[in-house]
Amino acid sequence: MSKPFDAEKHVDHMAEVMGLTIAPEWRQSVVDNMAATAAVAELVLAFPLDDHVEPAPVFEA
Repeated sequence: MSKPFDAEKHVDHMAEVMGLTIAPEWRQSVVDNMAATAAVAELVLAFPLDDHVEPAPVFEA
C-alpha cells in the first residue's frame, strides 16, 4: 500500500527541483491547492475502466 500524499512535502520538494521561490504568505494556498488537486486525481484514477475502452480520437464539447 502506498503512503498517503503529503502536499506540504511535495510542494517543498518541487519548489526546490524547479527553482521556485514561494512567498511565505502564499505557501499555505499553494499547499491547499496541491492537496485539492491530489484529491481530484485520486477520484479520477479510482474510476474503473474496461480494458477495451479506447480514448476518443477527437474531443468535441
